[in-house]
Amino acid sequence: MSAKAAINKAVFTPHDEKMLAAVQVKRRTKKKIPFLATGGQGDYMTFICLSVTNKKPSHVSITKVKQFPGSSSFAKRSMWTIDQLRQVNGCDPNKDCPEFDLAFDNAFDQWVAGSAGEKCTFIQILHHTCQRYSSQSKPEFVNCQSKLLGDDETVDSVVFRCKVFLNRMRKEVVLNSRRQGRRLLLEGNSILHSAADSVTSAVQKASQALNERGERLSRAEEKTGEMKNSAEQFSVTAHKLAMKHKC
Repeated sequence: MSAKAAINKAVFTPHDEKMLAAVQVKRRTKKKIPFLATGGQGDYMTFICLSVTNKKPSHVSITKVKQFPGSSSFAKRSMWTIDQLRQVNGCDPNKDCPEFDLAFDNAFDQWVAGSAGEKCTFIQILHHTCQRYSSQSKPEFVNCQSKLLGDDETVDSVVFRCKVFLNRMRKEVVLNSRRQGRRLLLEGNSILHSAADSVTSAVQKASQALNERGERLSRAEEKTGEMKNSAEQFSVTAHKLAMKHKC
């Protein structure tokens, strides 16, 4: 199981939430540790996660999750609602890069993702989620590549092209089904004709066999009749001879 799948299962699923995106990050600048804090920063892993509740009305959160060395469990460290997000800075609008900044009402963090691809995917999903779920003023996305912030017209155009493509594919499937249906019908008719011919041939053979059997039975009856007549004539002749010898 991947780390992101494990986070979703351990952190969000028990609270009836669904994780939409996550990116593993490290700070670009060292965070100042309070004088009274115990322990160092350590070599832990940090994930910035985007999640939404399953129940309506939906609530979207951005959560900082950490995993400490030698532990398989994950711990929530900070959490903000999507309405507390004020700005997302992509750091470079001209090329892919792993750096990005998140500014909230009461926090500001500078991050570097594990890869430029992870960062781009996270910002793209975050932007789409903000457009869909933000109830107040939407956060500002600055220094982000245009491909990550597809406007509504671009999205509508993509949706329209997808619908056209799906309709064309559906028509082709229907035509192919009809063609296959005709082919199957022709094959079925051919099979039925062959079966009918076979049955007809079998009936003809059976009828012929019965006719031949009937002819044999007729000849047997004729021979039986002839033998009966011969027997009767023999009986009469024998009776006459017996009467003659008595006399």
